[in-house]
Amino acid sequence: MDRNTIAVSIPNDQPRVAQPVAALLTGTLIIGLFLGAEMPRRISADTRVLPRTERLSVSTMNGKKSSPIQRSVQMASGRISYTEQGTGPVALFVHGVLLNGYLWRHQLEDLSDIRRCIAVDLLAHGDTEIAPDQDVSVTANAKMLKEFLDALHIDKVDLLVNDSGGGITQIFAALYPERVRSLTLTDCDTHDNWPPEAFKPFLAMAAAGGLRGTLDAMLSDKSVYRSPKALGPAYEHPERLSDDSIEKYLRPLVRTEQRTRDLQRFLAAFDNKHTLAIEARLKTLKAPTLIVWGTDDVYFDVKWSRWLADNIPGTRRRVEFKGARIFFPEERWAEFNKELRAHWQVLQQKASIK
Repeated sequence: MDRNTIAVSIPNDQPRVAQPVAALLTGTLIIGLFLGAEMPRRISADTRVLPRTERLSVSTMNGKKSSPIQRSVQMASGRISYTEQGTGPVALFVHGVLLNGYLWRHQLEDLSDIRRCIAVDLLAHGDTEIAPDQDVSVTANAKMLKEFLDALHIDKVDLLVNDSGGGITQIFAALYPERVRSLTLTDCDTHDNWPPEAFKPFLAMAAAGGLRGTLDAMLSDKSVYRSPKALGPAYEHPERLSDDSIEKYLRPLVRTEQRTRDLQRFLAAFDNKHTLAIEARLKTLKAPTLIVWGTDDVYFDVKWSRWLADNIPGTRRRVEFKGARIFFPEERWAEFNKELRAHWQVLQQKASIK
C-alpha cells in the first residue's frame, strides 16, 4: 500500500511560544525551563491540507460502554499498574515521562467498543511499584512491556504510544516484533533525538537536585505546570488542562521519597544509545504502522515523523495535525481516535480477506 500523508487543518488560536530564557529559582525550589526554540510553522510538500469543513469527529456508538477498571499485576520488574476498558483484540497504550496511563483516558472510553484497551503505568510512573534497585532505563521498560503481556497471557497487541513511551515502544517492537499486531506512533523520541534539546534543561535541573522542588511547585500552584516555563509548551491549550488532571499525573511521583528517586533515575538514564542499538531491527519491522504527528511540537520536530516513515517498512500512513503539540492525544482525542478506528478497520478488512 502506498504511504499517504495528510494534514488535518484545525484552527490554532494558541499564541506562539516565545524563545524561552532558562532560569533556576533560588531557595527551596528550583524550576527548570525546558522549552526549546520556536518551531517554524510548516507542512511538508507531500501534505494535503483538508478544509475546515472536513474536521474529524467522534463516531457515536450504540449500546452501553464498559467502565474503566484499575488493576495491577506482580512480576519480576515490580507491581505494574494499569487501567483497562472494553473487550476484543488488545490495544496497549504507552505514555511518556512525567505522565501515566491517565493520558489515554479518552481513547479507553471512546475505543472500548472495538478493543480491550489497556493503559499501563511505566516503571517509575503512576501507581506502578518497583524495588529501589530496579532498572528503569528505556530498554528495561521495553522488556517490562513484554513481561507484562506474558503475565496477562496476551499474545499480540495494537500498540499506541507517545513521547518517551514511543522510544520505549520502538525498542519493544524491534526486540519482539511477533508481539505487535499494529503500531501507532505519535510525537516521540526517535533515533538520536533522545533526549530532545528542548528537554535537556529539565534534565539538568533534575540532576542538580531540583526535581522534588519543581514537582512540589507545580502541584501547589497548577498555573506553574501550565506556564511557558514548565509543561505549558507541551499543550496547544494548556489553560484547558484541569487541576485534577495535573494532580493525577504528578501526585504519584511525590507520594514517597523513593518514588521521586525512581523518577530521578528514569531521567538520568535517558540516552539515545538505546534507540540507536535497535535501529537495524526497526528497519525490518513489518507491522502495519500509522504515524500521527503534531506540527507545532517544540520537542519533536515533524521531520522525525518522516524519518520513522522512511525507516519502518510497515508504515501505511503518516498524518500531520496542523498546530498540534506533543500531548495532542489528550487535546485532540476525537480527531486522533478517528484515525485509529480507520487504521484498525483497514487491518480487519485485510485479515478477513486472507
